[in-house]
Amino acid sequence: MTLRYAYNTNGLTSHRLSDALSLLADTGYAGVALTLDVVHLDPFAPDAFTQAEKTRARCDELGLGVVVETGARFLLDPRVKHEPTLVTPDPDGRARRLAYLRLACELAEVLGAEAVSFWAGVPRPGVDRAEAWGWLVDGVRALVDSSGGRGPALAVEPEPGMLVEDCDGWARLAAEAPGITLALDTGHCVVAGAYAPEEAVAAFAPHLGTVAVEGMRRGVHDHLPLDEGDVDLPAVLRALGAAGYDRLVTLELSRDGHRAHEMVPRAMATLREAESA
Repeated sequence: MTLRYAYNTNGLTSHRLSDALSLLADTGYAGVALTLDVVHLDPFAPDAFTQAEKTRARCDELGLGVVVETGARFLLDPRVKHEPTLVTPDPDGRARRLAYLRLACELAEVLGAEAVSFWAGVPRPGVDRAEAWGWLVDGVRALVDSSGGRGPALAVEPEPGMLVEDCDGWARLAAEAPGITLALDTGHCVVAGAYAPEEAVAAFAPHLGTVAVEGMRRGVHDHLPLDEGDVDLPAVLRALGAAGYDRLVTLELSRDGHRAHEMVPRAMATLREAESA
């Protein structure tokens, strides 16, 4: 089967969103992983829903599918990266994160997105992990309940160092908060967890809401170009094909926005080469 590739806009931060979408379509991508952020479709802008409608129309025109990403660094707090989260000790902070995730889901429906990807967060020093786990489960259950099973897949992404950092952690969460899917970043598998990337694809194939690929070195959480690092990209793509995976496969090169004009075509060429390997 033919895999469908998308590129994350957090690696296109020097491009206007309209220009980024055209670049992706012209390079052969089938979709965009849209990170809601101050640069591209600020979810808190007064005209956010109007922007979303225009973006969907443009994506439809270009033949691009959409995944919504919620991992913007300073969207909720301009002074603290990725805070607040669903495991923040302050109840008001957790409520702000939940409200944002609900807003992201509403925008994703307007965008016609396949999935909304989000993560757990890092417990602060001194926070009891069992208590933090309870906060997380409560928050995810509330998000699932508010979605009512409609619209995009709610996909939780294991992130190295976060409370849910690997696929087994996701499985534990899914057992306690039914209704979520897995946002599998295959690069993260060489940093944390018991599964090689292609093994994770095979083991969790029925639960995949969205999948990301990139290069990554074993034990080091640093997103690299696809042709660098320790991920066996041909094996990952073969596993996705064998699993019959038909959703978008996204690329996240968030530190390469300054050279996106080079990385976007380079990544596509690497994918095509890996497909034929």
